Amino acid sequence: MAFFMAALTFELQYTDTATKARAGKISTDHGVIETPIFMPVGTAGSVKAVTQQQLYTEVKAQIILGNTYHLYLRPGLDILAAAGGLHQFNGWHKPILTDSGGYQVFSLANNRKLTEEGAIFQSHIDGSKHLFSPEKVMDIQRIIGGDIIMAFDECPPYPSEYAYAKKSMELTHRWLQRCLARFNETPDRYGYTQNLFPIIQGSTYKDLRTASAEFIASQNATGNAIGGLSVGEPIEMMYEFTEHCCDILPAQKPRYLMGVGTPWNILECIGLGIDMFDCVMPTRNGRNAMLFTSKGVINIDNKKWEKDFSPIDDGIDCDMSSYYSKSYLRHLMKAKEYLGLTIASVHNLAFYLWLVGEARQHIIAGDFKSWKEAMVPQLQHRL
Repeated sequence: MAFFMAALTFELQYTDTATKARAGKISTDHGVIETPIFMPVGTAGSVKAVTQQQLYTEVKAQIILGNTYHLYLRPGLDILAAAGGLHQFNGWHKPILTDSGGYQVFSLANNRKLTEEGAIFQSHIDGSKHLFSPEKVMDIQRIIGGDIIMAFDECPPYPSEYAYAKKSMELTHRWLQRCLARFNETPDRYGYTQNLFPIIQGSTYKDLRTASAEFIASQNATGNAIGGLSVGEPIEMMYEFTEHCCDILPAQKPRYLMGVGTPWNILECIGLGIDMFDCVMPTRNGRNAMLFTSKGVINIDNKKWEKDFSPIDDGIDCDMSSYYSKSYLRHLMKAKEYLGLTIASVHNLAFYLWLVGEARQHIIAGDFKSWKEAMVPQLQHRL
C-alpha cells in the first residue's frame, strides 16, 4: 500500500450553537476519520470476539486501538517489526491509535515501581521485569506502527491527595517533554506518518487540570487527550473536568477523552466538546450479556427474552443486529456458544458507531441539543 506522507490534519466542519459539540474530519495516511468517533479497543492486536472483516462491514469502524503494554509483551517487538507493523500483522488497513501503556502500568499497582526514569513493572504473563521509560515507550509505539501514538503518562487513582496528584502531573509533564524529544529525533516507520498526542492529567483538582491543559496546549501537538477520568470519580465530576479541559484546549485540534464510556456518557461529552472516545465497555459488557440498543439496555440473560423472536435492534445500521433475534442470542449465551459472544460484541460496537454517527448528523443539522436530551434517558432505560 502506497502512502502520501503527511502529518495528521483536523478540519473542524461544524460547531453546534446550543452546546459545544463539534463535527470534524481527521485525515491520516491510513484514511479519514469523521468525528465525533468511537474507537473499538483491540488490546492484543484484535478486538475481542470480532474479526477485522466484521469491523469493516458490520461495525463500520473507522479507527481501532492497539495496546502498547500487551503487544510489547506478546507477540513482541521482533515479530511486529518483521511483519511490517500492526497494520500488516493484523490486516487492519485503516487508522490505528496505540495507547502508551501508562494505564496498564497504573493498574498493576502491586507489581510496579515509579521512578523519574520511568515505570518498572512485572509482566502479568511470566513475572519478568521490564522498564517503560518515555523514550522506550516512543520506540515501542514506533515499532507497533500506530498512526496516532500516545505520550507516556502516570494515571493517578481516584481519590488522590492533592500533593500526590500535583507530583504525578508534574512527572507526566516531564515525561511528555522526553517523549517529544525522542519522537522528534526518530523517523516514522513503514512509510507513513505517525502523530503524537499528549495527555492532560491533574486528577479532580481544578487548578491542576488548568495547569495541565495549558501546558499540553502549549506543546502544539497534532491532537490532545484528556486522561485520568472515568477512574471512579462521580459522573458529574467527570463532566465538569472534561468541559473545563475542552475550554482550554485549542479548537483546531482533535480532543480525545480516554476510556469513556457508556452511550449516555459519550453523548454528554460530545456536547462538551470531545471528538474521540474509546472504551472496552461495548465488547466487555456484550460478552457478559449486556446489550446497548437504540431503545435502551438489555440483559439478554433475562427470561423475558426467551421467546422474543424480534431482532436484537433493527433501529441501527448493522445487518447482524437486524438478522438475529433476541431469543436466539439468549440461547447462545445460555449455551455458552462462542457465536453468542461475537454477535453481542459486534452489535454493541455497531451500536456505538451508529450512535456517534447520528450525533454527527444532528450536529450538522443544528438540532443536537434537543436530540441528545431525548436520547439520553432512552438509552439509559432498562428494557
